[in-house]
This record gives sequence, structure tokens and C-alpha cells, in this order.
Amino acid sequence: MATEQQFIEDGMQRTQIDEFFAEELARAGYGGMDLAKTPMGTQIVLRAEKPGMVIGKGGKNIRKITSELEERFDLDDPQIDVQEVDEPDLNAQIVADRLGNALERGWYFRKAGHTTIDRIMDAGARGAEITLNGKVTGARSRNEKFNRGYIKHNGEPSQDIVDRGDGVAVMKLGTIGVTVKIIPPNADLPDDFRIHEDVDTESLVPEDIEADEVEALLGEAEEPAAGPEESESDEEFELTEEEAGTETAEVAEEEIVEEGVEDETGAAETGAEEADIDDELSEETEADAEAILDEMESTEATDADVDASEQPIESAAGAGLTAIDGVGDAKAAALREAGFETVADIQEASEDDLAEAEGVGDAFAERIKEGASEVDPADVEGEN
Repeated sequence: MATEQQFIEDGMQRTQIDEFFAEELARAGYGGMDLAKTPMGTQIVLRAEKPGMVIGKGGKNIRKITSELEERFDLDDPQIDVQEVDEPDLNAQIVADRLGNALERGWYFRKAGHTTIDRIMDAGARGAEITLNGKVTGARSRNEKFNRGYIKHNGEPSQDIVDRGDGVAVMKLGTIGVTVKIIPPNADLPDDFRIHEDVDTESLVPEDIEADEVEALLGEAEEPAAGPEESESDEEFELTEEEAGTETAEVAEEEIVEEGVEDETGAAETGAEEADIDDELSEETEADAEAILDEMESTEATDADVDASEQPIESAAGAGLTAIDGVGDAKAAALREAGFETVADIQEASEDDLAEAEGVGDAFAERIKEGASEVDPADVEGEN
């Protein structure tokens, strides 16, 4: 058998054994198991809230479980060690089974979830999360979560530190899955930090430096005097700056003179042409503006006709129902589907008839009746 297939077979066998113990030891408060295969046999450590019920009178029950493990799962010499759970409220499997039983007995899911997670935190847990999946209240299934404290969802800590338990509540509407995650109080999280008190910090203080040593260090850091090469380069740089200044000044004066001449000649030539161009532009722009205004007026008129023709009849009919105080578009649509087209229909109908409409209850039906009594049907129908 390939190595990958062997891992799959071992995982399936472990899951089946865990389900077997959960069914057989449900009344004893089954809290999980640890399975390890050794050369001497298969070591199984059971955690239970009531170890006496697991062992049975004179060890009768434990012998029965051992023989059934050998027959059903083909285990070599299974050796079972039963350990008592010190704090059941910190064992995720026990808490999940308890919550599932509470839901089956008729507890409201919010009350059961908050009560359970409060007991977990009171027991000293660092964090907990409860998830309910299924039809908790109605015909549509959904997820409900209850969180307290600090919980890990990803990475190695979520697998090694977080204790997880799964339970089931069989209800009339369907099965509800219960998932409980708990971080125990003694968990060593990777992002924890500790503050050490009464620690000797003298070794962490830097040594004092005397004044003479500071002056010696400053003397070594003094800048060296400038050499002959640096002085020559500075003089050359200064000369180039002066020459560049004189050249830029001469170029600027020449450009200013040329621009002044061009402005004088250009103004004389274009003075007469601008008057003729302005007259031609004014006549053309006025004609174009009149044409654009005519097109805009024609398009607005056609759009108004299209909107009036395409307006749905139901929206005009629904405007009468929305005149009632508290009735919006959604409620008006629901009332129309139930057969109430006008305000007069609502005034004639009873509260029980109105309550049968989708989304309208008894309380809202009474409110609709009161609002309809204050509206004059003639005025509403006249507006429509």
C-alpha cells in the first residue's frame, strides 16, 4: 500500500473509532480520545466526565468495548486508559454535546449559546467560539456565531492549541450542527509577551564616557584644510559664474528688443482685420445658437411624450395606497397582490383580511386600517 493511501486509511479508522466512542459513551460524558499504535499494541486514552460509567461494574463495560474494537476495527491488543476530565466546561466535545442536548430539549438557540459560552469563560478559558449551522428558527438554514475572548482561526496554533468539539441536535425542522472551539487557560500562544519584575538592569546601562575622551574624539573628527587643487577649482568656478551672468544679461536684452518691435508692427496690421472678423463671428454664432435651441426644445418634448407613454400602470395605481400613513412602495405592492387595489378596498376590508397579505402582520394591519380611515378615497383617486 502506498504511503499516501496508508495515511488516508489511518485517518478514516481514527474517525470511525471516535464516532463509535461518542455513541457508546454519550451518557458518560465522552470528551475525546488519543490513539497511538505501538509495537506492544494500540494505546487508547479516553477522556470522560464520568469514568465509572465507562468502566462499568467490575470492568464489564470496558471489556465489552475492548472486544468490540478488536472485532470491528481489527486492532491489535487494544489497551484503553480512562481519564477523568477535571473541568468539563473547558472540554470542547463535552460542551458541544451538552449544547446539542439543550437544543433538542427546546432551549432557544440564543439563550443556549450565550449561557454555554458564558460558562466556558467563567471556567477560565482565554477564548471561545460557538457555531450553530442549520435551521435554527425557520425554514431557511443559516449560521449563528457566539464569540468571547481570544480565538485562533489560522496556522499551527489553530490546530495544536485550540480544542475543537462537534455535536448534533436533531430537531423537527432538521439537523443543527454544533461546533465549539476553546482556547484553554494554560495555552502558550506564540504572540504572548511577559513582563519580568525585579530584574537587575545595571548591566543594561551604557558605560559613562569621561570629558577628556569626548574632546579627543572631537579633535580627530576635525575637517582637514583645503589643498591647492581645491582652491584652483573654486576660482575657476567663480570665473565661470561671472562670465555666465554677463552672457545671459546680453541675451535677455536682445530678446526684449526684438519682442517690442514685433508687437508694434503686429498691432498696426491686425487692428483693421479684427473688426471685420468680429462682425462675421457674431452673425454666425447667433444663427448656430438659434438652431441649437430649436433642437433642444424638440428633443425635450419627445422625451416627455415617451416617458408619459412608458410609465407603468401599476405605479399610478400604487400611488393611492402609498397615501396611507406608513405604507411604502413594497407594502403597496404586497397589498395589490392580495387584491386591495384602492384605499376604498382597504377601508372596506377587515384587519384579518389585511393581515393575510405577504409581509403584513396583525399589528401592521391595524395601523393600515387607522391610516386608511384618515384618507378620503375620492381625493386620492382624483390625483391618480
